Amino acid sequence: MGELGSAPVPAVSAEDHVRGPAQAPLLIEYADFECPFCAVLHSRLADRSLRRVFRHFPVRSSHPRAWAAACAAEAAALQDRFWEMHDALYADQARLEDPHLWARAEQLGLDLGRFEADRRSDAVTARVRHDFQSGVRAGVVTTPTVFAGATSYRGVLDAATLDSLSTGG
Repeated sequence: MGELGSAPVPAVSAEDHVRGPAQAPLLIEYADFECPFCAVLHSRLADRSLRRVFRHFPVRSSHPRAWAAACAAEAAALQDRFWEMHDALYADQARLEDPHLWARAEQLGLDLGRFEADRRSDAVTARVRHDFQSGVRAGVVTTPTVFAGATSYRGVLDAATLDSLSTGG
């Protein structure tokens, strides 16, 4: 926990993936779909009344399938199914290889040909890279990293911290 001495975290934009009530306290989350700590945070945030912004921070050095999973989520987003793919990826982190990504896309009712083309496209790669680079500039060095206002929290947030953030404290 603490303030990072880097550039400020970018403001929420129309390009961001946002979930939760507009009036709820805002959290900006940099995470990796292969990171087990990110999955724990995901489950802890699920029942909280928060406005969550998800940004990709795939740590390829320790999570070799994180980049592919991020691109799969972005390809699903192009078919308006980002959050469904996001949840499916965290629900089964042990299966992030291509056949499992295709199976998830099929289960979500995505156009599989479009999904496959989109996840390998320059636009999707640029989107994931943009999120990652914005995190680096804001001082993100590990996943998950969450920003609430100017304060950053690294790692899995405990219940007391989540309670405080959920009430805007």
